[in-house]
Amino acid sequence: INTVMYYSPTIVQMAGFKSNQLALLLSLIVAGLNAAGTVVGIYMIDRCGRRQLALTSLTGVIISLGILSGAFYLQSSGLMLGLCERSVLHGSSDSWYGWLAVLGLALYIASFSPGMGPVPWTVNSEIYPEAYRGIGGGMSATVNWVSNLIVSQTFLSLAGAVGTGGTFLIFTGVAVAAFFFIIFVVPETKGLSFDQVDRMLKERAWGSGSGTERLLERNGV
Repeated sequence: INTVMYYSPTIVQMAGFKSNQLALLLSLIVAGLNAAGTVVGIYMIDRCGRRQLALTSLTGVIISLGILSGAFYLQSSGLMLGLCERSVLHGSSDSWYGWLAVLGLALYIASFSPGMGPVPWTVNSEIYPEAYRGIGGGMSATVNWVSNLIVSQTFLSLAGAVGTGGTFLIFTGVAVAAFFFIIFVVPETKGLSFDQVDRMLKERAWGSGSGTERLLERNGV
């Protein structure tokens, strides 16, 4: 998400909007969507549950990244020739695939911010045993920001090597992998205390599922 936020003006310009002012304006709208989506996530996380919110969020992320990838592939392949409607806006000539890319970018932010924005941090604060909660949280934050650094530093190089469409296609693959990871690995912790989460994870590790089901049923999850 931070890579998209960092490079949103650049992505908008890659989509064909050459005006710096228009690119900045569209990126500000994207940032506003991120802020609004985070507020929605705060409201929804204890109502929908962590897993459902994350899976719904990732579904939107996958669709939006697919739109972004498709828009840039169409732009680079020249399939839009003869189909583009040219319009003059702030002195720049923009085709409809550019607006399609902006739509994908906005949908990505709107999908990511309510779910995959707050959910990982929330679950991360709930799943560690008390004795390891501090070091576990610190290690996960370190991995997060190191990964953010790697993706941010390689985005433009990757876009130059495989194309912007190919880069977003790779991101789509990562999002699909995250979707299945949540389905098969991430537990639902809605309504559970730290002790209940600890017990649930121990029972999962020891191969007992009955206790987990009882805990979830008792807490209405």
